[in-house]
Amino acid sequence: MTRTVYRLTAKDFAVIEAMLMRRRAFADPIAPMLERKLAESRVIAAGAVEPDLATLNSRVIFRVGGRSSQTRTLVQAEASAPVGSGLTVATWHGLCLLGMTVGQLALAGRLDGPAEEVLLEDVAYQPEAARRAARDPAAERPRHVLKLVHSAPAADWPLGGRAKIRQTEGDDPGPSAA
Repeated sequence: MTRTVYRLTAKDFAVIEAMLMRRRAFADPIAPMLERKLAESRVIAAGAVEPDLATLNSRVIFRVGGRSSQTRTLVQAEASAPVGSGLTVATWHGLCLLGMTVGQLALAGRLDGPAEEVLLEDVAYQPEAARRAARDPAAERPRHVLKLVHSAPAADWPLGGRAKIRQTEGDDPGPSAA
């Protein structure tokens, strides 16, 4: 990756730090990239997260090199998202995207090949910003309103039937039936 400044929430920083401790113990090739990510990141408060910042559980639209755009959810582990919709931060691209803002371009350095340019095109869903908007009653949100499309008079019954009381006196089987 290039000398880019990433912004991570305290939770995201802790996840990367824990990954680094586990990966270092097994001499994993992604460990140097994890170290670089932590060194080039600054921690921000969860309340200060803007809607254009890629954090864990954000749905991001990104492009790698000159290829077509992809939409994925940044996840900690592969099992936490439906097949094909998640991008774990344990991959080169997922780790690169974490902490980026919309329009930011970075290089995902790889040991098995040349570095690739990763461009964050959009953040379709940002969980911290969505939570903040849900708590703020003044925030403009689309209101979901039910609309009654037909109303029938109470005296009308389907197929001309009349209402009958289902249970009449003498029909009660008593407590032994329960």
